[in-house]
Amino acid sequence: MTLTVGEKLPAATLLKIGANGPEAVDLAAVTAGRKVVIFAVPGAYTGVCTTAHVPSFIRTKPQFDAKGVDEILCVSVNDPFVMAAWGAATGATAAGITLLADAEAAFTKAIGMAFSAPPVGLIDRSARYAMLVEDGVVKVLNREESPGVCELSAGEGLLAAL
Repeated sequence: MTLTVGEKLPAATLLKIGANGPEAVDLAAVTAGRKVVIFAVPGAYTGVCTTAHVPSFIRTKPQFDAKGVDEILCVSVNDPFVMAAWGAATGATAAGITLLADAEAAFTKAIGMAFSAPPVGLIDRSARYAMLVEDGVVKVLNREESPGVCELSAGEGLLAAL
């Protein structure tokens, strides 16, 4: 079942690199009582994810801040070490975007966003999407039909839907 607008996010534990290594991030705690943008990419260091998707949220972060968004999260089915390195390489971390690993694809599968593209080495990865979540409830959800497209799920695309 694919997550829809009006539904509460399922319980999920994602990972990030902290001062002492990998740390668990309770998604329910991060979204409780807050307005949060979550966008997902098929893979760190992949083409459109690196050249279009992450840069779109770096560009639009001030506009999301002005709309009262407390935090922007980028989720990918990668390990937290890769996500930390990618955040540094793209400038996303410096821009204030939190990069989170869904290492086992548990969250991605729970919300019905998993896909695989074996010819290019992507197995159980995330569809490309962006959502606005308020107090754990999905208010806007923009999913791309193709993982190679970044329009509805770009920062500008999500802003237009708010």
